[in-house]
Amino acid sequence: MEKKKKDTVKRKRKQKPSARELHRPRSSDANATFALLLASLSNTPHSVIFINKCLFKLRRFLLLSQTSMTPLLALLPTLLRSTRPELACRASDIIGAASLVSFDANEEFAFDSETVEGLISLFQSRIRKVLLSACNVVLDFSTTTFAQRQVLKFSALNKLMFVFLHIFNGLECARLWSECDESLHSLKIGIKEDELSLAFLSATVVLINACEVESIPQSLSEAFLRILKQIRVRVSDQEVIKGARKCNEEGRLYKSNIAASQPTGSLSFEVVQRGLFGASDTTSEDFISNYWEVSPFLLSRATRDPDMHDIFGAFVQSLNWNGRVPSLLSSILQHLVACFPIASDEQNILNFLNEVKDRLGCPIIYQQDIRAVKTERQSRKEMHYFRDFHSGCSKEPLYFTFDDVLKCGQAYKEGYTVALRGLEFCYQSIAAIADTLALMFGQPSVGANLYLTPPNSQGLVCHFDDHCVFVCQIFGSKQWTIFSPPSQLLPHLYDNLLGSDINCTKAGRREFFLREGDLLYIPRGFPHEAYTSSAVSDGSPGFSFHLTLSIEVEPPFEWGGVSHFALHCWSENQKRLLLHVAIGIISNFDPSFRKACLTAVVSLPPVVYNGLFQGQRNTFFYLIDKIRTESRFMEVLSSIEVAIQKNEDPFQQIRWLWVLCMEKETSSEYNTNKSFMIEDLLSLCAQHKDKFEAAFLNVKSRFCSEVVFEVVTSNRMLLQKCRNTRKQYINRMFLLHDKL
Repeated sequence: MEKKKKDTVKRKRKQKPSARELHRPRSSDANATFALLLASLSNTPHSVIFINKCLFKLRRFLLLSQTSMTPLLALLPTLLRSTRPELACRASDIIGAASLVSFDANEEFAFDSETVEGLISLFQSRIRKVLLSACNVVLDFSTTTFAQRQVLKFSALNKLMFVFLHIFNGLECARLWSECDESLHSLKIGIKEDELSLAFLSATVVLINACEVESIPQSLSEAFLRILKQIRVRVSDQEVIKGARKCNEEGRLYKSNIAASQPTGSLSFEVVQRGLFGASDTTSEDFISNYWEVSPFLLSRATRDPDMHDIFGAFVQSLNWNGRVPSLLSSILQHLVACFPIASDEQNILNFLNEVKDRLGCPIIYQQDIRAVKTERQSRKEMHYFRDFHSGCSKEPLYFTFDDVLKCGQAYKEGYTVALRGLEFCYQSIAAIADTLALMFGQPSVGANLYLTPPNSQGLVCHFDDHCVFVCQIFGSKQWTIFSPPSQLLPHLYDNLLGSDINCTKAGRREFFLREGDLLYIPRGFPHEAYTSSAVSDGSPGFSFHLTLSIEVEPPFEWGGVSHFALHCWSENQKRLLLHVAIGIISNFDPSFRKACLTAVVSLPPVVYNGLFQGQRNTFFYLIDKIRTESRFMEVLSSIEVAIQKNEDPFQQIRWLWVLCMEKETSSEYNTNKSFMIEDLLSLCAQHKDKFEAAFLNVKSRFCSEVVFEVVTSNRMLLQKCRNTRKQYINRMFLLHDKL
């Protein structure tokens, strides 16, 4: 009897549904819950609890099944605007959770304007838990570009910034947070005992990154960024450079690794043009026609227009120069943080920031941000003061400590030049000059470096650069020697120049002596060296403090890059790939393909622009004629074969174009494995040589006959995209520096 009873119990247990079955949502249950929710929507106290329970169940249905959002969309605006905070919070929680789980749900919510408006209306609440819920749902909701645009459309950013300015409790709550590994680059800013402030800060910065900075009201922007700078200054002071940390503070610490951007301006073209060339149009016209990428050019203070604008005045005033070099070094170095180089083909600032987010705000890095170097006159070799850094034995970034900063003063006393990279990231006055100069020469950005050289010393050994520079003598004086270029071909940006043979004994040379206020232009590819004297006849100090403004001609904006871009715009068919290789081969021999295309320059005097435009047009058709007459099928095949044998990419020179095409979802040719495609293409060419040669000649003939000069204007869109990426990065770096 006992055994029979046990068997009965077992049978009953087997008949019970499994846990999975119990928790699996059914559409009938979801529909019933939705019906009950709809019937119960009222402001009566007894219905609130029931509605909350219905929402809880509905949330579960939405997350664990494919239940449609459409019925809920009819109720969400009412729930979000409810005077009952628990209902508004529950409704916003549903939006945030469903948006993270399902892209389709995120899209449905974003498309419904009333739901988005209801969500933004939560920021009008004075209840902390409603505000916190609203911030969290904005963070969850803004995981897609479309949702970001929708919340921005309804002024979410303005409301976030406005509320943040009113709820932030003050600087006493800000702390510095160190992750458990306690590495120098793991420092974060935290806000103690104030989760709401941090939520608003995080949501605000997410939307700042997604919007055009010009759309932010100036009053809100200035107030918001002022607080962010104060937070940064308070929590860091000199702790980052010293490597000091604060962790395990009493109480709870909410941490964040987010940095916001600060809108930067440009100086007017007239101001920068007068600062470089004077008030006369003939000087700038003469420079563009006869010196740009052709020959050095000196603008001496003695011969400059007395009405020329001092474009570096604001920068000089910010240094508080008192005539003592050690204090100058200390005041500059103690405020700097590392500025990581951004790839030339990076067109999405969020991609780059995601790569370096854990290193933002770390101390300056030797050989990346700072160098202390001198050249021995007899041996003609560079020596680095920080030999341990220069040994190359460590693959990890070598951060400067506070003690190393102090040693720079001693290095200067021993004859070493202190060189700093990236001043456009640190000083708004320099950034404004650099940005305007980039526009003047049709390039995405201009870099700015600082060189402080003691008397009777030489910093860098004789070398040439892959970019053009304007040497701006701020204090002191320096002797420059510029030699004839070793090749007619201008170097590409990012070419490996190490080991380049520079025989200065046989090259022609020109001497230039720069005094305070002088400017010297040096084209890329021209070897040069500079040194200071122990005494100067005119009584000026023997040391030198100068800036170099580096005009980096990015590959897409050389004439070779313009040719590739014109071919891409003419046809996106895969057959054009062989012609891309042919253009690359020709550009390795014809100097015209290496020249900068200046069709995107702006605000030149009409007479200068008209002459420039005609010259650019002539250059374009000269290149097209070169492509027509010198593109040879067998040379292309040989070039691809050699590249494969060397394990090189025959399309490396148009990597930027490849990245651009990857953004087009309809371009299937770029979604395939590239290395496989190259080898497959070579194999097909070998098997069907006559057929592919005929196709190559046909593509070349049609392209050269049909392409028009106006296609170069399409290149301006790519230029603007690159400019936006660089400018956004510079904007974000400002808030990581104490001194702006």
